[in-house]
Amino acid sequence: MTDTIFALSSGPPPAGIAVIRISGPQAGATLCAMAGKLPPPRRATFASLRDPRDDTLLDRTMVLWLPGPGTATGEDSAELHLHGGRAVVSAVDTALARLPGLRRASAGEFTRRAFANGRIDLAEAEGLADLLSAETELQRRTAMAMADGALSREVNRWRDALLGLSARLEAALDFSDEDDVGEGESLLPANFARDCAALANELRQWLDRPRAEPLKEGFRVVLAGPPNAGKSTLFNALVEHEAAITAAEPGTTRDVLTHAVALDGVPFTFVDTAGLRDEGAGEIERIGIARARAAAERADLILWLGPEGEGPQDRPLWEVAAQCDAPDAPRKSASALHLSAMTGEGMDALRQALVIHAKSALPAPGDAALNMRQHRLLSQVEETLARNQHEQDPLIAAEHLRLARRALDELVGRTGIEDMLDALFGRFCIGK
Repeated sequence: MTDTIFALSSGPPPAGIAVIRISGPQAGATLCAMAGKLPPPRRATFASLRDPRDDTLLDRTMVLWLPGPGTATGEDSAELHLHGGRAVVSAVDTALARLPGLRRASAGEFTRRAFANGRIDLAEAEGLADLLSAETELQRRTAMAMADGALSREVNRWRDALLGLSARLEAALDFSDEDDVGEGESLLPANFARDCAALANELRQWLDRPRAEPLKEGFRVVLAGPPNAGKSTLFNALVEHEAAITAAEPGTTRDVLTHAVALDGVPFTFVDTAGLRDEGAGEIERIGIARARAAAERADLILWLGPEGEGPQDRPLWEVAAQCDAPDAPRKSASALHLSAMTGEGMDALRQALVIHAKSALPAPGDAALNMRQHRLLSQVEETLARNQHEQDPLIAAEHLRLARRALDELVGRTGIEDMLDALFGRFCIGK
């Protein structure tokens, strides 16, 4: 029998209200034991909670009885809406832990039961995990779209289309057994290749969307250039915090510094790096330079503060003249961004340009975005459909369709995902 679990699902006390959730086969019996009776389903009811061990009054509060399967977890559930003091929450928690068949929930266990009981699928669970960690409005709206089933509804529609193609193919194969197919005639259904191409094109449009990782991690902007180019000063100005040490001595920054910040609701991760030079660097600074080059390779955008035209060429790059107030600073062409982090000149223009550029590379507000796992599986579906556009053997075409359906099933958690469930639900807090 499944254990009955409980946990504080609201914020840590003290608080105005503290909500303890209970889910599992003993939820109703637990409510009866503590409140004296089972209240009407789905109706907030005033009750006196008592410790079943010695009948001590624990709290006078509101309780909810939520019989399954129409609950968040798909199981019988109960909620205790307590006064949010630490002593009250601790006393109720202790009383619950002493009841037979109950145990404290682990991280994400309520959501994992919702998934196991078919209340949500894996894509929706991943969206919910992103919603819990969202720090900006753009992150919240994208995560909400995923948690609300935007991708899952499309997956179900694509799967129905694949099943339709498979059924037509099977019918054509059955018909071919009647020896009525003339020599040179195709055994594939009419318009089979065209319909595979149309579905593949639809999937390709999803695959071409901006990905979820830059949104979750923040649009990654790396400041790079030689020593004393003004990288750390600009870094501090962008993050509005004295995060990096600045000094006239070359090689002051010897490691990669990162700082997350939201500009106009858009998440960014700014990265300050060691000054790049080939001579004069000590052992520790050389390690920092190597890390700086590695950071540049992971950048969504590089702000290059070095000599014009000498920055990395394999990533998007903006030329920046970061010390335009200094008369002896290197000059750059008019197309570069001219600014001074010391005086603030040009900083507003830089922030505005960064926001506009990042928005073009991030999902639009409210659009669902694929993470790496989802993108990989949907790519497999698109590739098998693309192969079917040129396939003449109906048995091979049928196998392609089977593999495509399997990838879609894995995308929403119908098969082949046991190895990643612990990692996913471990991202959730206790009580969720």
